Order: sequence, then structure tokens, then C-alpha cells
Amino acid sequence: MKKLINSADSLVTDALHGMAVAHPGIRVDPVTRIVTRAGGPVPGKVGLVSGGGSGHEPLHGGFVGRGMLDAAVPGEVFTSPTPDRVLAALRAADSGSGVLQIVKNYSGDRLNFAMAAELAEDEGRTVRTVVVDDDVATSDSATGRRGTGATVFVERICGALAEQGADLAAVAEAGERVNAASRSIALALTPCTAPAVGRPGFELGPDEIEFGVGIHGEPGLRREPLRPAHELVSQALEPLLAQLPPGGPSILVLVNGLGATPLQELYVVLSEAAGVLGKAGLTITHSLVGNYVTALDMAGVSLTVCRVDSGLLDLWTTPVDTPALRWGC
Repeated sequence: MKKLINSADSLVTDALHGMAVAHPGIRVDPVTRIVTRAGGPVPGKVGLVSGGGSGHEPLHGGFVGRGMLDAAVPGEVFTSPTPDRVLAALRAADSGSGVLQIVKNYSGDRLNFAMAAELAEDEGRTVRTVVVDDDVATSDSATGRRGTGATVFVERICGALAEQGADLAAVAEAGERVNAASRSIALALTPCTAPAVGRPGFELGPDEIEFGVGIHGEPGLRREPLRPAHELVSQALEPLLAQLPPGGPSILVLVNGLGATPLQELYVVLSEAAGVLGKAGLTITHSLVGNYVTALDMAGVSLTVCRVDSGLLDLWTTPVDTPALRWGC
């Protein structure tokens, strides 16, 4: 294992310190290790909190700022943050208008964020939760679809609406709509290596890919031969489109690198995806291409498609200013 770290134990703390140095618009609490807006909660605005295991950077701390989150809670690598730390984030984000939690559908995240919400409500705070579950690779799982790339879309739309002064019920409803309209799928060219483990999560031959992989390094649905990008993208989009809810033709698309994929290759994926989606009668109105929801050093890609109407598109284009997403400012 070759990594630019001091130790596995200090990795998250060290990375958060560097993030705070790089981005003066955020603040990292040295005790709770939560990431917040430097200026604190915005008076009268619904607070937005998200989080989960580290290793997915820039998710979630990279999306703290105007037009997205008010606070993020990074756990240890691939490990849910504890309820007391989530509670600290809820307190930090609450300006008196309530707080929305955006939680990926993993058992640890759901449990710990639910416990934190109960503790916050015991303090007299109002908390709502939106669960993101967009991964079609786990549609048949007993726990339901995993939460992956659609988290970015939910955080962005909810953040934009909250910034406009909408109330907690409206912001939560928008998040639920975006999640319901989104589906994702991922494939890996290489596994990832968690620093505390020191070895890859699974093994792939030089001419193999893992189809339907998870963002925590979970093996996928099946192993297949490596083929040209147009074949892989077409195959990946087939189950995604089959499970995409009905609606209008306008879509948001996320072509997400899993940590070690060159941007050049991600643009190839978008090129191929645009052709497949166009043939399906869909129109890409906006796209994101790059590393947004990673899996440490995994090479591969995830694709997320979200159906949107004119109202959601208007929200998408409003100003956003975070370490990882910025426009209109």
C-alpha cells in the first residue's frame, strides 16, 4: 500500500485540517471534526446537514457552503459518524427554522442519524430526514437501494431552495422528489484500498471489471471482461433506464469518477452516455463530470441520471459556492 498519509489513525483529522487551510469559507471544529460554514448558520434559513464515512471526498464536506450544506459530518473511512457528532452538526446548522438531514441508505448512517435526530428533538429542535437510495445494483437487496451519486443532486436542490427561504417541509419535499427521480449505477476497473486494512477490497484481473460496485469498495453484481467504453456505458445504462421513473425528457447527469479515473476517460463516458440517453428520448440539460462521490483510490465510474422539471432546473442554476461545486458567484 502506497499512500500519502501519516497514519491510518490520523488520516481523517489531517485531511480535514488541510481542507480548512485550502478553503477559508468553511470551518472545521477541532473537537467534533464537523465541517460548517465559516459564518455559522444563516438566520431564518432551514439548515442542511449531511455526512457519512470518509473516503468519498469531496462528499460531504466539499459541499458545505452557500447553496448547499450548512454542516457535514465525516466519520472514519467507510464508517458512519457517531450520533453525538451528528448532533453537534444539527446544533451548528440550526438557526431556528429547523434542520434537514440528507442521509445515504446505509444501515449505520440511518441508525446514527436517526438517533441524533431524536436527541436534537429532545432539545426542542425540529428535524426532518431525506434518505437517498438511488443505486439500481441493489434494487433487490433486503435493505433497498444504496445511496450514491444522487446525494449530490439532493444536496444541491435542497440547498438552493433553503437559500431562497423555503420552509422545512418544502425543502424536505424537494429532496424526496429529486431522490425519487434519480437512479445510479457504477463499475470498477480496480478495487480500492482502505488505509486501515492495507489491501484491496477484492481482486480483479488485468482484463476484468466489476459491474454494480458500491462506493465503500463492495464487490459488484458480477465480474465481466473489459470492453470498449461504448459497450460498457450502454450496458450500465440499460438497468438504470429500466428503473428510471417516468417523466419528462429533461435530465441531469453525473459522470462521477470513483477516485482514480482520469478526467479524459470520464469525458469519453459522457460522450457515449449522451448518445444512449438521446436515443432513449432524454435531453441532458446540465451535467457534472469529475470526482464528486469517490471510493478512495478506485478506478471506475458511476453514472447518475435525474429527471427534472423547469422548477428544479431553475433551482439547479442558482448560485452555489462550496469547495467542490461553484457557479454564479
